[in-house]
Amino acid sequence: MDKTVKHPEPSDANARRAANPVICYGLGCLPPFDAPFYQAARREAVRVVKLEVPPREARCFTVPAGSFFRISCLHGSQVGDLNLWQRDNLNERFFSGKTRQLHATHLTTGDRLWSNIPYLRPIATITDDSLQWYGWDDDGAGVHDVIGTRCDPYTHHNLH
Repeated sequence: MDKTVKHPEPSDANARRAANPVICYGLGCLPPFDAPFYQAARREAVRVVKLEVPPREARCFTVPAGSFFRISCLHGSQVGDLNLWQRDNLNERFFSGKTRQLHATHLTTGDRLWSNIPYLRPIATITDDSLQWYGWDDDGAGVHDVIGTRCDPYTHHNLH
């Protein structure tokens, strides 16, 4: 017996669905993204390591403060999960939920990846996006999201 409560749509349901997303915090509160600074720094950057991560595998690498790293898909469309930790304090790590609150569900150039509480500071900044041409689709989504958690075999196992 299905005991699911079905709620009727309100008269303004279409307007609600068409509404723009609400950003939790005004972007004017965040430190501004200094595009010329990062563009100049990227022009001067020199590659010191190239690391390939085969599909369905993982790698760890250290990125010194003030340095850049690039993520590129070499084998067609893929989903890449990114985890970040502060090298000298592994308790400080990337906090996708707070990043989503401070920026949006989908990120691109100029957005920062924030660390967890109590640290709550940018742990990385997106300085360039080779897929920025995608823009935003009709649902307000872009290519890079911080909607949920990273992939894991436990969820896959439980769903199949």
